[in-house]
Amino acid sequence: MRIKVTDQGVLVPKTLLAGIEEVEIRRAQNVILLVPVRPADPIFDLGKHPITVDVDDASTNHDRYLYDR
Repeated sequence: MRIKVTDQGVLVPKTLLAGIEEVEIRRAQNVILLVPVRPADPIFDLGKHPITVDVDDASTNHDRYLYDR
């Protein structure tokens, strides 16, 4: 597919972007890329800020520490 570059840039057909809400535009040498941006998944934030406690087996016996009182 060829698209004419106007004074305002180019218009990418919506059919090429089906299901995509946001893209990142990158330029590397002579290539322009549109990369879909995925929403941040909160699961990837787990474990980034660990705490220090006086327990040395919390990772293997976590249920005991979460549910026992």
